[in-house]
Amino acid sequence: MIGKLNHIAIATPNLDEATKTYANILGVKISAPQDQFEHGVRVVFIEIPNTKIELLEPLGENSPVEKFLEKNKKGGIHHICFEVEDIDHAILRLEKDGATVLGDGKAKIGAHGKPVIFLHPKDFNGTLIELEEVSK
Repeated sequence: MIGKLNHIAIATPNLDEATKTYANILGVKISAPQDQFEHGVRVVFIEIPNTKIELLEPLGENSPVEKFLEKNKKGGIHHICFEVEDIDHAILRLEKDGATVLGDGKAKIGAHGKPVIFLHPKDFNGTLIELEEVSK
């Protein structure tokens, strides 16, 4: 059902500092920041040859990343994202197989402008999983 790894997301309490660290120490190019109000985050993407790294900072009240940072003060890996061809089909199959789709169970538009869902970490060994549709 899942395709390739799309990105690994790392939460940070300070996106500007994290961006400078990745750019200056690792020498990577970083995208312009994007505010994702619907998801409660501000993001940048780092393109590397085999995937992307997404740096996340809380945006607005009740950001899920803020809750993550309360437990992980310096930040850390927040989620991993895999590609799927059909997000609606994936939702039906996952729910049938007993996985918990977070939120209202419907896809939202993510930072790449494509439909995404998140799966509860309790179903995946403590790891938050994002699925992103790549066919549309």
